Amino acid sequence: MENKEELLFDTVILGAGPAGFSAAIYASRGNLKTALLDINMFGGQPSNYLEIENYPGFSTIKGFELMEKFEEHADNFGVQKFPMVEIQNIDLTKNPKIIETQDIIFKAKSVIISSGAQAKKLGIPGEAEFKGRGVSYCAICDGAFYKDKTVAVIGGGNSALEEAVYLTKFAKKVFIVHRRDELRADKIVQERALNNSKIEFILSSVPIEIRGSNTVEKLVINNINTKEITELDVDGVFPYIGFSPNTNCFNGQIKQTSDGFIETDINMQTSQEGVYAAGDIRNTPLRQVITAAADGAIAACSAVKYIQKNPLSVV
Repeated sequence: MENKEELLFDTVILGAGPAGFSAAIYASRGNLKTALLDINMFGGQPSNYLEIENYPGFSTIKGFELMEKFEEHADNFGVQKFPMVEIQNIDLTKNPKIIETQDIIFKAKSVIISSGAQAKKLGIPGEAEFKGRGVSYCAICDGAFYKDKTVAVIGGGNSALEEAVYLTKFAKKVFIVHRRDELRADKIVQERALNNSKIEFILSSVPIEIRGSNTVEKLVINNINTKEITELDVDGVFPYIGFSPNTNCFNGQIKQTSDGFIETDINMQTSQEGVYAAGDIRNTPLRQVITAAADGAIAACSAVKYIQKNPLSVV
């Protein structure tokens, strides 16, 4: 630690998706010295979305374009950005808070956690073995590899159906496998999928195994009503069954739900004083770009008020 550079900030924001960028904009406007960190390149999950059509002000916009606008906006306020940094140690219980990376020790009067969530795994045999060889969690990233092939999408929500429709641009056939007997997606999204001749729905069924040799060849599914086991001949499997929070580095330091999402009050305050959470990482009924951005704004404004009331001298 003695050889690492130490940087002092009013607030350090962990995660540069919609919530993180929004928090950075509001924190900087509140005259806080702000750092924005991310383990990956900036933009978060929306950077992988082909199109977003429910963000006010844009009838439709590509995901990466929207996030570029978020980043440009943050740049206008002089937010200090640190992409591609891995947190080695974090202590949210101290004042100041300590975030240690490979080269830098960040000291912060407040922390806003906006590190998002990642696609849930199916947890079935073959999934890990065939990741990158037929199992993918990003249709936009990998869809072009499945030209004139057959794929299966697992899930029944908006993401699953939207990605399935996108995959029909390349694949000759797309199965949608869903455990329930009805879909969870918005009606307009359902209609697009139901009207697409390349899509076939397999409801009340769950995947139990992915098989193949060098690449995926079959998806084994179980009908939960009849218990009938069926093999689908597929070249790819795309799970869209929800998300798990990216909370590993601070598990146990703040109150979380049984599945790991961070509990907050209406001010985005966590159980740890001076620590806030925003976006998909939070226990929230809706995970969308617009709600993440709103969370980020509230969290940053709360951090501004906290620092005004608690003018900690960072040393």
